[in-house]
Amino acid sequence: MVGLVRDHNALLSRDRAVIAAALAIVTLLSWLYLYLQMRPMAAMAGLMPATFAPWSAADFALNFLLWWVMMPAMMLPSAAPMIMTFATINRRKRERRKPFVPTAVFAAGYLIAWGVFGAVAMLADWGLERAALMSPATQALAPGLAAVILGAAGLYQLTPLKSTCLRHCRSPFDFVLHHWRDGSAGALRMGWEHGLFCVGCCWGLMALLFAAGIMSLLWMAAIAVFVLIEKLLPAGQWIARAGGIVMLALSLYLVLQH
Repeated sequence: MVGLVRDHNALLSRDRAVIAAALAIVTLLSWLYLYLQMRPMAAMAGLMPATFAPWSAADFALNFLLWWVMMPAMMLPSAAPMIMTFATINRRKRERRKPFVPTAVFAAGYLIAWGVFGAVAMLADWGLERAALMSPATQALAPGLAAVILGAAGLYQLTPLKSTCLRHCRSPFDFVLHHWRDGSAGALRMGWEHGLFCVGCCWGLMALLFAAGIMSLLWMAAIAVFVLIEKLLPAGQWIARAGGIVMLALSLYLVLQH
C-alpha cells in the first residue's frame, strides 16, 4: 500500500512538473516574441508619422497577434494554479480508468477567452489611433485621456464585480466545484469560463497599457507581476483595493498637472 501511494505521488509530481515546464516555455516564448516584435518598433518610434496611417489587413493581423500573444505572456503564470488543479483531477480520473481530458483542452479554452479580449483591445487601439487620441509614435494616450483610463481602472478595482471575479480566480477548487463539466467540450467550456472570470478581473489593468504605451515591455511586466500578486498572495483582495486607490491618486495627479 505504501508503495502504491508513493507511485501515485510520483506520477502526480511528474505530471505537475511537465505542465509547469510547458506553461513556463509558452510564457517565455510569448515574452520573447513580444520582445523581438516590439524592440524594433520602439527604436523606430521617432521616425513614425505623426498622423494616423490607415491599417492594412496585415496590420490588423499583426496587431491582433501581438495582443493575443501578450495575454499568455502576462496571464499564464497567474492561471497556473487552476490549470494544475484541472490536471490533478484528470490524472486521478485516468488512474481510475475513467474518461479524462488533456489539460491542453482546458488551457485552450482559457486562451480563447483572452483571444477575444485581444481582438477587442486591437479594435480599441485602431479606433483610438483613427480618432487621433493615441500617438502613432509612442502608442500612448494623451495625458488627459490617460488620467481617465487610470481613474476608471482604479475605480473598477474597488467594485464588487472585481472582487467576485478575483475570488473565482483565486479559488481553483471552488471553481471546479461549481463549474466542472465532463468531456472535451466541457473542459473547453470550463477553460473559457475561467478565462472570462480572469478577463473580468484584469481588463482594467490591461487597459492601463493604453495609458502607459502599448509598446512598453516594462509596463507589461509590471502589470503581469501585479496580477500575479493579487491572485496568489493571501492578502490579494486587499492588495487589489490598495492598487485601485493608488491608481485613483495617480489619476488625480495627472489631472492636476494638466
